Amino acid sequence: MMGKDALIASGLWESYSNKVRERMNNPRHFGTFSEDDARKENLTLVDVVHGSEACGDAIELFLLIDPKSHIIRKARFKSFGCGTAIAAADMMAELCAGKSVDAALKITNLEVERALRDDPAVPAVPGQKMHCSVMAYDVIKKAVADYKKVDIREFEEKAIICHCARVTRKQIEDAILSKGLTTVERIMEETGAGTYCGSCVRPGGHEEKNVYLVDILDEVLKKKQAKDREIIRPECVPFAKLTIPLKLKSIESALDQHVRPSLAADGGGVDVMDIRDNTIFIAYSGHCAGCAGAQQGTLGFIREVLKEKVDPSIEVETFKA
Repeated sequence: MMGKDALIASGLWESYSNKVRERMNNPRHFGTFSEDDARKENLTLVDVVHGSEACGDAIELFLLIDPKSHIIRKARFKSFGCGTAIAAADMMAELCAGKSVDAALKITNLEVERALRDDPAVPAVPGQKMHCSVMAYDVIKKAVADYKKVDIREFEEKAIICHCARVTRKQIEDAILSKGLTTVERIMEETGAGTYCGSCVRPGGHEEKNVYLVDILDEVLKKKQAKDREIIRPECVPFAKLTIPLKLKSIESALDQHVRPSLAADGGGVDVMDIRDNTIFIAYSGHCAGCAGAQQGTLGFIREVLKEKVDPSIEVETFKA
């Protein structure tokens, strides 16, 4: 086992809850069960080992299960790795004891971490060590699969992107579309993905991923933009023949994507005030409203963008009440 001494050098000790520290050095359920132990109590022994590629740790879990009720009567573990894995495995063993195997299967790594908190609002472990609680979660799945004699893939959640927070790709994509998210930071706020170890946010974290939040955001936004263009302005319909609502929608889409981000960086903005045939009348807001250059450079910039992105026949003028 590895406890406090292995963590002091890395300066992480104060980031752990008291419950985690206690279980690192004095786990309550550390040990093993044998076939003899199981026979004496007419129980079924499950003995599985699960390792983490992320940190090189491993947990061996021992369960004594009532074959009639499928209740986990006792649980013990051995851990070959860091103190965080020891504490997480110890709590997992405690949480699953007394539950049916199906109920134990529903215990997540987030529940393990929350059970280890001193204060419900303060994480029990530093974010970069959250993956150790994932390992405790995974070993339960392996144990239940072994007991039921089924392939562990039957219990695998599809397309998990953030294993720390158990956030799926579908949850992330739905949040981007339903809430209009355009930055990774907003995805993290809305879904919780990437707020623990951060490996799923972008390349360069402690664990390599097949796909990252930045990839999903880019892919979803590109698909949305392509779909918007198809809906807003079918290629077979000239801009001049579109209805006013469709003209406005196509203009707003181009402004949102290619103009407003640049203006917002300088504290400014732009609004569409009127559309007359192919002429767009705009009004500036923020810093742009009082900027002498708005009448020249900014207006020209907006005109060029709309001509390129929407229709070459478009003209842009400033709105005069």
